Amino acid sequence: MTPLALSAGWIALIAVAVLAVWFVGLYNGLVRLKNIGKEAWAQIDVQLKRRHDLVPNLVETAKGYMKHERETLERVIQARNAAVAVQADPSKGPAALGAAENMLTGALRQFFALSEAYPDLKANQNMLKLQEELTSTENRIAFSRQHYNDSVRRYNTKLEQVPTNIVKNFGDFPPLEFFELEDAAQREVPKVSF
Repeated sequence: MTPLALSAGWIALIAVAVLAVWFVGLYNGLVRLKNIGKEAWAQIDVQLKRRHDLVPNLVETAKGYMKHERETLERVIQARNAAVAVQADPSKGPAALGAAENMLTGALRQFFALSEAYPDLKANQNMLKLQEELTSTENRIAFSRQHYNDSVRRYNTKLEQVPTNIVKNFGDFPPLEFFELEDAAQREVPKVSF
């Protein structure tokens, strides 16, 4: 074997090794971004569960004061139960969960607007504590949504860029859905004032 042929063989081997390392790096980068998106989605789940757990306590505290407002209280509980059901179903995506959460937010808005007519309820310590917890939870949900959508944007952008748009075909890398609210009024944190 001539030294030139031996040299060309080493160059080809090194080129293949560099391409393999480059491919593995791109693939692992996609895996990392996909998992960051999944983790961000899990954080939204945690905060929504916290919200869903607060709603029954809020309704129970208000029941004694709002005896004549049974329909509003029932709507809040129904909306909460629907949101819990969607959250528990792994086949439902961010769009379905967003719609269910929109219904819950609307029901809570009606509840809080109606509760303004009950001064004793506004002064109740349990209600004040629940109000503070709910406000804190709404802020956490907003932060979690933002983090999730940022993660989805980074991941989906990477999927579309060259050369990862080729590498994605060698694994399970579907694009992720953004968590969006459809109604502009729903984009605001519910006003909770007692």
